[in-house]
Amino acid sequence: MWNYNDKVMDHFLNPRNVGEVENPDGVGEVGNISCGDALKFTFKLDDNGRIVEAKFKTFGCASAIASSSALTELVKGMTLEEAAKVTNNDIVKILGDLPEEKMHCSVMGMEALQAAIANYNGETPEDAENDHDGAIICKCFGITDIKIRKVALENDLHKASDITHYCKAGGACGSCLDKIQEILDDLQNEKKTEAPKTSENAFDKLPFVQKVMKVQEIIDREIKPLLEQDGGSIELIDVQGNKIVVRLQGRCATCPAAGATLKHTVEDKLHEFVSPDLEVVCP
Repeated sequence: MWNYNDKVMDHFLNPRNVGEVENPDGVGEVGNISCGDALKFTFKLDDNGRIVEAKFKTFGCASAIASSSALTELVKGMTLEEAAKVTNNDIVKILGDLPEEKMHCSVMGMEALQAAIANYNGETPEDAENDHDGAIICKCFGITDIKIRKVALENDLHKASDITHYCKAGGACGSCLDKIQEILDDLQNEKKTEAPKTSENAFDKLPFVQKVMKVQEIIDREIKPLLEQDGGSIELIDVQGNKIVVRLQGRCATCPAAGATLKHTVEDKLHEFVSPDLEVVCP
């Protein structure tokens, strides 16, 4: 039995906006009943170009129903430009939290919204167009390398098991898990290679105060939001040359995977946006 919070249970037991919009302006259908989840999302715009009505039909678990319900409430009143920026993490924030193993339900909601907007614009949804050209990695669920890379980049994922939670790839027979991990490792290597070489020595030359401000900026903008999704946080303690001293807070402070969080979330983000020479440690 999954440990759902009160908000998820409310949206599951009392789902909002179930059904289909009559004469919709946009229609998005994602998933596959044979794979266990499917979602149809429809919306209508008012005279000012804002979403005035949004409804859903879903075949899936409690998380799928709750995510779809939350999505319809989230996008009401938005312009299509605003709605296009909605991510699966925005859906999770409305719900308060989702079990890691059910994050793919929020991703399905985001993809249905994107498909509906593309339908309104007379375009092919980006995911469908990309997947057509991608190599199928997970044969059980028909998920391509392009989809895996996209989900990993959007949610800063580093482990194959995380990919399974977010899009089901590898969740059936498991034979593709090694290949998924190879894709993730290649993605991280690409990030490090693409980091501007000029930044390698630039940080060393900054005055101490500017170093602290630069690191704090990236922590606040890129790292804290990721940790806060899981009930954690982080505090910058000191900058000692290329050594960044931080303190994990909230759930992150007692998490058994705290070491992995420091290396694969905190340190990777600082390498990407500040300098590849930085080392992150706890006091």
